[in-house]
Amino acid sequence: MRIGYARVSTQEQNLDLQTQALEGAGCERVFSDTASGARANRPGLQEALSHAREGDALVVWKLDRLGRSVKGLVDLVQQLEKRRVDFASLTDAIDTTTPAGRFFFHVMASLAQMERELIAERTRAGLEAARRLGRTGGRPRKMTPKKVESAKALLAGGTPPRDVAESLGISVPTLYRWLPATGSDR
Repeated sequence: MRIGYARVSTQEQNLDLQTQALEGAGCERVFSDTASGARANRPGLQEALSHAREGDALVVWKLDRLGRSVKGLVDLVQQLEKRRVDFASLTDAIDTTTPAGRFFFHVMASLAQMERELIAERTRAGLEAARRLGRTGGRPRKMTPKKVESAKALLAGGTPPRDVAESLGISVPTLYRWLPATGSDR
């Protein structure tokens, strides 16, 4: 039996392309996950592996859908080999039933890891370039310079910190992060 496994990383992504390709390749059952490939706990993959029996084949649409590191991919395929379960990747044309397929698997796994590392490297370089230009990523800060001045004025006027935080729409810890309490405030 051919058992399919499909994975997307986020809820916004769609599994349709992968599941249709797997069903078209003769997979009788298709299991899926919506999770990062780096996560160890992927229920769909665990279920697919638990259904695989000797003589079956685990089929994925693309090698990177199965795992994120060469070591993880190689370990998984070795685990499958010990159980006498074959492995196939449709878009990478990998089929471990042949020596050439096993060799090609190792080459493609290495290339997939290199591609991920290059993407991460480019992302880091882009973020660093943006920082040099004065841009920062992330969520906008709750405390603006205007809110800091308002908080100082309210606290100086005797308004309790809890009321100041509430009026500014922030938490008390955020208030104290921006305006630490002095010894005389306590």
